[in-house]
Amino acid sequence: MRAYRSPSLSFTHVRTASTLLGALLLAASLLLVACGGSSLDQSAGNTTPAPSAQPAAPIPTGNIVTIEMITDDSGNYFKPKTVSARPGDVLRFVLVTGVHNVHFLPDSNANATNLPPMSTFAQLPGQAIEVPVTMGAGTYYFQCDPHAMLGMVGHVTVEP
Repeated sequence: MRAYRSPSLSFTHVRTASTLLGALLLAASLLLVACGGSSLDQSAGNTTPAPSAQPAAPIPTGNIVTIEMITDDSGNYFKPKTVSARPGDVLRFVLVTGVHNVHFLPDSNANATNLPPMSTFAQLPGQAIEVPVTMGAGTYYFQCDPHAMLGMVGHVTVEP
């Protein structure tokens, strides 16, 4: 007589399942932390601001130049797409519709110094990205990274 062996999970099956579950929990945790935008312990009353990923911008000494970031039936574009500014001014990119960023590409601005870093993405209407004008005199190219190939590009001429 043959002994009946019940179909049971082997050690390999259990180990594979637990590894998969661990990976899923890790992915879910990372997603929650990335999308949450806040610290894990908000009840501690810690009022110390988190350190900024970008260096502190110089205090503006000039004018604010407003540029709108728009998505509509005409496409994705900056309005106006060409502006003039002086050192000390601030370029204020205001989101009207869509999801956009601002990037002064080093390879599109040959020999340029003091280019601002790539911005984060503005996602809420009215949200502003402020870029201090710290570049020397000249004309500088900027773009919205995901929409540059669709024509969302612009230029700022910095006057001495």
